[in-house]
Amino acid sequence: MNILLVEDNETLAKGLIYSLSQNKFQVIHKINIKETIQLLNNQKVDFVILDISLPDGNGFELYEKNIKDKEIPTIFLTAKDEEDDIVKGLELGADDYITKPFSVKELIARIQKIIRKGQKNLKIKVKNIEFDLDKMVVYKDKKEINLTSLELKILSLLFSNLNKVVTRNDMIEKIWEWTGNDVYDNTITVYLKRIREKLDTDIITTVKGIGYRIDQDEK
Repeated sequence: MNILLVEDNETLAKGLIYSLSQNKFQVIHKINIKETIQLLNNQKVDFVILDISLPDGNGFELYEKNIKDKEIPTIFLTAKDEEDDIVKGLELGADDYITKPFSVKELIARIQKIIRKGQKNLKIKVKNIEFDLDKMVVYKDKKEINLTSLELKILSLLFSNLNKVVTRNDMIEKIWEWTGNDVYDNTITVYLKRIREKLDTDIITTVKGIGYRIDQDEK
């Protein structure tokens, strides 16, 4: 998931980038409105953390004119704690509001809560394969594909990390969590081979020596 962090305090930004990266988020950092607008016009963003006070303008205005219509989940970030500012941000349509100083753990918890809320009834389609992550059902050309429980979980891991490599080690750890069984590197190869055969498609890319990835075209 790409998170756009709009924050002109370099020290705070560095800390947030590190913490978010540790939680497997990909962070794009911008320090002003001009750079942010340019990025939004040219790159897909999944989530925004937006400081209200920026060097070249107001975060509220940036959100209202350039983010709101794109329906990107947004948390306002600011040193101000006046009630009027909080109300204004939420009335504009932002998902949440947090004031400085704050706990990074709290910010991450709020991000994850918003993501989970947005994933209700989530269906992801890549080419002619559609995955209903709520029902854990996979369709090809609208016809259900019969996968085992573990194959579904492995595929859901890839679909939940679109455009991002899921390492073989990540898969091994996840399978251990799901089953309690020890899994070896060659076992991952076997599972992916079976999944590919059942899907009969090329949506899963092998990143040699690292892992696997499913790419979704940016809209």
